[in-house]
Amino acid sequence: MTARALMVMGTGSDVGKSLIVAGLCRALANRGFRVAPFKPQNMSNNAAVTADGGEIGRAQALQARAARKAPVTAMNPVLLKPERETGSQIVVRGRRVASMSAREYFAFREHLMPDVLAAFSELAAENDFVLVEGAGSASEINLRENDLANFGFARAAGVPVVLVGDIHRGGVIASVVGTFAVVDPEDRALLAATLINKFHGDPSLFDDGRRLIAEKTGVPCLGPVPHFSDAGRLPAEDVLALDAPQQAGGETVIAVLRLGRIANFDDLDPLRAEPGVRVVLVTPGEAIPRAAKLVVIPGSKATRADLDFVRAHGWDVDIAAHIRAGGHVLGICGGYQMLGRTVADPAGIEGARGESAGLGHLDVETVIDPHKQLRVEAARDAVSGLPLSGYHMHMGVTRGDDTQRPFGFVAGVPEGARSADGRVMGTYLHGLFAADDFRRDFLARLGIAADPLLDYDAGVDTTLDALADHLEAHLDLDALFALARPVAS
Repeated sequence: MTARALMVMGTGSDVGKSLIVAGLCRALANRGFRVAPFKPQNMSNNAAVTADGGEIGRAQALQARAARKAPVTAMNPVLLKPERETGSQIVVRGRRVASMSAREYFAFREHLMPDVLAAFSELAAENDFVLVEGAGSASEINLRENDLANFGFARAAGVPVVLVGDIHRGGVIASVVGTFAVVDPEDRALLAATLINKFHGDPSLFDDGRRLIAEKTGVPCLGPVPHFSDAGRLPAEDVLALDAPQQAGGETVIAVLRLGRIANFDDLDPLRAEPGVRVVLVTPGEAIPRAAKLVVIPGSKATRADLDFVRAHGWDVDIAAHIRAGGHVLGICGGYQMLGRTVADPAGIEGARGESAGLGHLDVETVIDPHKQLRVEAARDAVSGLPLSGYHMHMGVTRGDDTQRPFGFVAGVPEGARSADGRVMGTYLHGLFAADDFRRDFLARLGIAADPLLDYDAGVDTTLDALADHLEAHLDLDALFALARPVAS
């Protein structure tokens, strides 16, 4: 079969590309089409385990859900997971292949285009539409050589492009028209339309703006699309979302450390959805709130580096004081490793070889090893026996006496650890709070009242439907989908 494909690029990061693609996926699925999302190259430490046992960016997993599809590695064939300021872990078709500096990767990536095109062809063979998301800015002409993420892929696959600009940032006309001005003429020929996103106020006030953009670019200007107020109800991909102003919540405080290399932070989304809970992201320079009932140390892409980060900001002292005062602490994945006595990386998998002293609140020790565990898990809470679902995505083996008091059980095998008094807990299970009954019971044990009617997963699907309706109401989707070009699978 021949699928139709359309690519969504942006004038910059965080202009709403991921959300637009998710909404379009749900809109097409609601119309009865088979649709799949695709992102040739992504950079994110917020990842999801796939049905075929690999990992992809969290945004592509959400887009797959919007398309009513199981996520598979073909949807994001190249994933870069930053480990340090100048380097990343390279994941190809869901599996880690190396860690490279940015310069090393730029020299290497030309070898990855066959993998990218093969993954795209797989999706095209099984669907009516493939909706492609670009990465970062389409106008980064300094990075154009051997590009996989934007025009490099679009040219290789012959996919037309809709360019999205964010009016909320200001200067949207210049950013859209400027992109057309600086890109290569052959790249510019692929630009089929522009789209203005995140509009506030009366859309008719931008009529002249649309006309000017269309005149200066020679292609239709779609929208503007008003700001989608429920976007915060969906899992965020980019760490930039953590820098947005924190929304007010309930009276009960759960404090979460904003680690320097924080990963899989969507673990916190079900807690944010609880109306009685206020999730406070503790940023560098801030102390952990004394009012916190629970402190969460989330996942990290580089555990030893983030241990240094925790100590540099005095959070180790705050955590110890919180525990002495009767508070509870939960470490998830890298956070679990930090709570132990030591974290060793003898092969230098996450950075320099060596061993670091942990925070010492769990009697366990961790050794980082090259084998990455990627599994969707059905588990049970060790205290309540309630089922919980989640996934493992980590490199490292943790052993010690406190594992004899596990956090949970996976296929009957103990998982995680608890301190003797039960107030310090660690687990490798990501996504555990999406299990409604478990979340309510867990919070109740901390004296936190949860909403007995909150169905987190149903809420995500309801929001995806609302997003699709939002796009249907403010865009001519028939005209937009007509821009898609048939591609041979």
